[in-house]
Amino acid sequence: MFERLFFEIVAFLAGLLIGSFLNVCIYRLPRDISVVRPRSHCPYCRRTIAWYDNIPVLSFLLLRARCRHCFATIPPRYALVELSTGLAFLFSAYALGPTLSAAKYAIFSAILIALIVTDFLDRILPDELTLGGILIGLAFAPFINTEPGILALIVWNKLSPPLIRLADAALAAAVCAGMVWFVGWAYQKVRGREGMGFGDVKMLAMIGAFLGLRGALPAMVLASVAGAVLGLGYIVIRKKDFTYELPFGSFLGIAALGVAVWGEVLAAWYGRLGQ
Repeated sequence: MFERLFFEIVAFLAGLLIGSFLNVCIYRLPRDISVVRPRSHCPYCRRTIAWYDNIPVLSFLLLRARCRHCFATIPPRYALVELSTGLAFLFSAYALGPTLSAAKYAIFSAILIALIVTDFLDRILPDELTLGGILIGLAFAPFINTEPGILALIVWNKLSPPLIRLADAALAAAVCAGMVWFVGWAYQKVRGREGMGFGDVKMLAMIGAFLGLRGALPAMVLASVAGAVLGLGYIVIRKKDFTYELPFGSFLGIAALGVAVWGEVLAAWYGRLGQ
């Protein structure tokens, strides 16, 4: 019992630290700035942030959301990203225990949180997160026992289970990316302007690599519905032009998080309880 609690506390603290690093990525990657150098600094006064002012969530509260030197306001999203990442790691550890599955969904959640925020703020889905996420999702696939996908029905007696799982993840990534690319291509042909960025295509491929078709397709449907309903409401309320660019990647990330939590992590947790 104590070991399990210790593991969950460590997971939560690790998530907070990862969330702090995600804030660096969210600010720097869209601006093509290295995430390694220079050290974290205030974007207003350019003063380097001391380690004791860079403790996730706690420093934000102690400083009352202001820079120690110039008193510029620190956006609440910094603490929200750190806290949400910490909670995602904690939930994965609590539901799945010290397993590769817990690591997979914790990392997946962290990537999605960063993509949600970058697309919302800058309408950019950095390749470092999408393409890197595809590789990570494919790397996990052979080692985590999941329900057989479509490909298993065809080659189940020709390949080993790890190779089948890897092929299923690669197929899901390709199909999801292809579907979104085709929709964007058709929209551009009909309307004469770009309707969906290629970043969304790569993000769908990443989600497919992690969740497979069974998880990625519902995420795509949920994101499309939410984008249509909420986006239209925002345009009408804020009196925006109907050519206003919606952050579809943000909707997609939220939907994928929901599918991962409800359709994957909780299902695995419930299965463990029944054993």
